[in-house]
Amino acid sequence: MVYQIAAIGSVLMTPFGEKIRELRQIHGISMADMAAHLNVSSAYLSQLEHGKRGAPGVIMIDQICALFGLIWEDAEDLKTLAALSHPRVVIDAKDLGKDAMIAANLFAQLLPRVSEEEARTMAEWLKTRLDQS
Repeated sequence: MVYQIAAIGSVLMTPFGEKIRELRQIHGISMADMAAHLNVSSAYLSQLEHGKRGAPGVIMIDQICALFGLIWEDAEDLKTLAALSHPRVVIDAKDLGKDAMIAANLFAQLLPRVSEEEARTMAEWLKTRLDQS
């Protein structure tokens, strides 16, 4: 599974936000209905979908899974998307080795300038590397 940021119109969506919107559309649930079911505001859900809020907590994700009847792999995929959808990522490099610190800084400088295809390739490599550890 490849995770990327989606552009809807001129608005960027996180992978998690894109999946939530897709699930709402598949199940015919409006944002207002979903918000009422989860006991949150529609504004919060909109911000969540558009990456203006960090990923929700485990309890909220479990409630979303229950709302859409997601179990097993589908529920785990949604949790993974949430973990990979933080709109502002910070890498604390103070305890890393010199080369790892340099790599983190170079990555932060380079990422805003790469194409979507290059970002996808990097994400695939990183995901493979993470699965190996």
